[in-house]
Amino acid sequence: MKISLLIPVFNFDIIALVHSMKNAMGKVPEFYEIVIGDDGSSTEYREKYHSLEAENVKVISSEKNIGRAAIRNRLALEANGDFLLFIDADVMLPGTAEAYILKWLPAMKISRVICGGTLYHDGPPGDPDKLLRWNYGKWREQKSAAERNKHPHAGFSTFNVLIDKSVFSKIRFNEELKQYGHEDTLLGYQLKKAGIDILHIDNGLMHEGLESNRDFLNKTKLGIENLSKLYDKVTDKGAFSETVMILRIYNKLKFFGLTRILAAIFIRYRDRMEIRLDSSNISLLLFAFYKMSMFCTYRAIHIRKNILPVF
Repeated sequence: MKISLLIPVFNFDIIALVHSMKNAMGKVPEFYEIVIGDDGSSTEYREKYHSLEAENVKVISSEKNIGRAAIRNRLALEANGDFLLFIDADVMLPGTAEAYILKWLPAMKISRVICGGTLYHDGPPGDPDKLLRWNYGKWREQKSAAERNKHPHAGFSTFNVLIDKSVFSKIRFNEELKQYGHEDTLLGYQLKKAGIDILHIDNGLMHEGLESNRDFLNKTKLGIENLSKLYDKVTDKGAFSETVMILRIYNKLKFFGLTRILAAIFIRYRDRMEIRLDSSNISLLLFAFYKMSMFCTYRAIHIRKNILPVF
């Protein structure tokens, strides 16, 4: 079984990452190639990516930014391996590339979709403007394989995932999703509907690309809006809700008639909540309430549009 490492990237320096990964190629026979997907980066970065091309290292480029889903699908089409190892560009290896690749091999024999997990530095970043992203990642995203395997489809992420190419060829990223957010959620739902199990292992990569508080709040808004749209479009809302905690909570709030109250609170207090979240005094409880009340607001807007289910 051969592994193709796929790295989608947009205006981010991946030279050190690729050189580190290349060191494992001659040491792990199953590690076949690296394919870099340049998603409309500037000329400066594009030249850097092409400088990395070598035997079994290639670059595919898009003249314009086609989005997270489309560039990943293009990478999969270009790959020659039996398994596709998707990683984000803003990662760092916690150890050697050889050890990282070797950890996948036993799992490949028993599962067709394997998630390695996400890691964060133990200490907070030196820049206080990145505290919200670090806190959320450290205490909400960084979970052991044992924790993630309790609800395997809910813990699905393409930050660091190995997928059998034959599986991916049938269940690809939906390219209708142009806006940032929850591409992983939809793919996890589709895997669940197709009856494809997901195995989580402890083979994490360090998330280095921490956004500023304000950028993370903006991305959160895009993600919440996308999630509400997806909820309208899926055919099996029950199965979809099982993969997303915010949906499970929303359905309980809706049962008790509380969603309009939360939407009203969001509209009135949004600015105050964002000021608090964009500070050094981070509250993850407030951030959870902020997201939930924002979701209730988007649901009130989207329900009026009567979007038909398509997934």
